[in-house]
Amino acid sequence: MDKFKGSPNYVVSEVLMRAVNIAMVLQKPLLLKGEPGTGKTMLAEAIAAALKKDLMIWNIKSTTKAQDGLYVYDVVRRLYDSQFGGGSVDNIEKYVKLGKLGEAFTHREQAILLIDEIDKADLEFPNDLLWELDRMEFYIPETGRTVKARQRPVVIITSNAEKELPDAFLRRCVFHYIEFPDKELMTQIIRVHFPNLDESLLTQALEAFYRIRQLPQIRKKPSTSEIIDWIQALIHEGADPGQMISEIPYLGVLLKKNEDIDTLRRNWR
Repeated sequence: MDKFKGSPNYVVSEVLMRAVNIAMVLQKPLLLKGEPGTGKTMLAEAIAAALKKDLMIWNIKSTTKAQDGLYVYDVVRRLYDSQFGGGSVDNIEKYVKLGKLGEAFTHREQAILLIDEIDKADLEFPNDLLWELDRMEFYIPETGRTVKARQRPVVIITSNAEKELPDAFLRRCVFHYIEFPDKELMTQIIRVHFPNLDESLLTQALEAFYRIRQLPQIRKKPSTSEIIDWIQALIHEGADPGQMISEIPYLGVLLKKNEDIDTLRRNWR
């Protein structure tokens, strides 16, 4: 069995690496929780790259239904063809399009399937997928066909904990909460993106970043992706590391709410 050991572009902790590999051994979905910006989505990309497997992404929205991931039957198009197409519409198969889950099942090789931000959908959505994720198959009544997985995909599910997921669904997953990186791990992450970054700039940027995150009044704390963007801005503009903590340049790259910017200015020492 392929084993995930991280990738050159994604710094992974030992405990997260073990969670990924045990989920693959048990052939269960890996459910990732953590605050936005901790790299949940990027982990699926890193797994696909490291194991040299195709990645399929099912982005979940508030209107997404479980059926969307299985298949879509375009009854409107069939009706249109029957009235104006001038040809036979008896072959219903051509009006059935597989969704991301269906594509992962029928892929020629094992794929990585990312079900991204599952907590955005309604409460019944996770339960509606229990059978398909357990059995790795689903039935299309319009055509009488059962779609079975050629190879069980590696399923990664992310959640920002906007709502609780059903217990029956949780029992079928391997769970891992991605803790926000400490300074040591964040240094490794930043070095991946900026291998030649000036040490003084890195030190001062990290000091300011974690001080901002520790302010209890800040409602939307800056994430990993935001410190990377911030450092890119600092490099581009040639910021002076000696003035960074006192001035916090380009604050709008780190904080995205007026209230948080005002709070920082009132409380920064």
